[in-house]
Amino acid sequence: MATKQEKEQVNVVHQNAIFRETIHKEQREQKLYTSYGVNPYKKDYVLAGKPNSQYDSAEGTEDQQYLQVYRRAQDIPQRKFDFPQTEAQEIGWDTKPLINPLRNDTRLNNPRRNSEITKYMDTAWRQKEQENLQQ
Repeated sequence: MATKQEKEQVNVVHQNAIFRETIHKEQREQKLYTSYGVNPYKKDYVLAGKPNSQYDSAEGTEDQQYLQVYRRAQDIPQRKFDFPQTEAQEIGWDTKPLINPLRNDTRLNNPRRNSEITKYMDTAWRQKEQENLQQ
């Protein structure tokens, strides 16, 4: 069996080799990302340019690709997607009424109608209420 002192001894060469192998694996898998863009969901805070700078002129051109991405991000989900992307979007996705409520359609439009009997009873109830208020 190995003694306690033999276990505690650290081989610096082996430790360095393990470290170099780890760094080599990390560098082999790393990829340089150079395609940067602006987050369209973050609100823009525009700062004024330097007072006498020739590069911060107001005559610059607008970035059309950025404007397109920004407008799409600010658009409502029904215009961005053909169908709901999550379960929560399914609630209220179709907000159009199933049928068009027309005033002359009696299935949905039931206006109040007064016949001779309802007119008579309406006046009778009003007279009774007036008598109760006077007493």
